[in-house]
Amino acid sequence: MARALKGDRLEKELLRLEAMKEYERQYEDCALICGVDEAGRGPLAGPVVAGAAILPKDQVILYLNDSKKLSEKRREELFLEVKEKAVAWSVGIVSPARIDEINILQATYEAMREAIKGLQMVPDVLLNDAVTIPGLSITQVPIIKGDAKSVSIAAASVLAKVTRDHMMVEYDQLYPEYGFAKHKGYGTAAHTAAIRELGPTPIHRMTFLKNILGQK
Repeated sequence: MARALKGDRLEKELLRLEAMKEYERQYEDCALICGVDEAGRGPLAGPVVAGAAILPKDQVILYLNDSKKLSEKRREELFLEVKEKAVAWSVGIVSPARIDEINILQATYEAMREAIKGLQMVPDVLLNDAVTIPGLSITQVPIIKGDAKSVSIAAASVLAKVTRDHMMVEYDQLYPEYGFAKHKGYGTAAHTAAIRELGPTPIHRMTFLKNILGQK
């Protein structure tokens, strides 16, 4: 990917990435800085997935950004590059049934704790996208819109988003009538129409469907 940019465009991209290292520089005394982010809090179906990423301090990964701002092709490329270049990375996955059991916020925290626990080393500081995760003794720094402000959080964002998207494509094979590969479980008109016509699947979040199904 590095060969795709030259001259002024490359310089502009490197400056953008340098600006995204602001928070990492604030904690440069810490040996291991870990970014944490999630994907899938809003959909009607599928899991919530969290990513955790520890990047080398001198590493440059071109185009790294909030996963929602990237094309699917770019996310897939970055997914492979982050896994290759990270000092450590992990994802945590919490099922729709668990989301219904404990609510989406607690499920998000659980996925984040799972991702952090899955790292091969214990981070010194966590840079989180907007939240403080309960039940952890590690120093945490919540950063509003952190996936667009920190390279570590952006890397975690890509890990979470692409992992979840891959799962939803697999679910599409099981339940092709619902269009999961296209909308990834979000509440599009086509998706809600399918739920009303065919009923929910085992991967739907029943607590999210009460209005659609006319339940109280």
